[in-house]
Amino acid sequence: MGKFVITARTNGEFQFSLKAGNGQTILSSEGYSSKAGCENGIESVKRNSQDDDRFDRKESSSGKPYFNLKATNGQIIGSSEMYESVSARDNGIESVKKNAFDATIDDQTL
Repeated sequence: MGKFVITARTNGEFQFSLKAGNGQTILSSEGYSSKAGCENGIESVKRNSQDDDRFDRKESSSGKPYFNLKATNGQIIGSSEMYESVSARDNGIESVKKNAFDATIDDQTL
């Protein structure tokens, strides 16, 4: 089972990472100025990760595949790591779909 891990950045912002059952990070958020905003981002990932059209499949300038998960308004709510192949990236997307919906939340800022 996946989990969202909420952490605080050194600049005071909050961020989350979605981790698969094996502990590997499969999606990371931007920085949020409030914990409530970060928690809203998690709920947005849960909702939007179930729609394949919300995944924007990209390639970096160095040719590495990655993806962004976008909300209905087009805003990026999470980004993946850089992958070595398109098939690895696609497996990462499937992992987000599988793990995000019922993932628990581990708030490490308490």
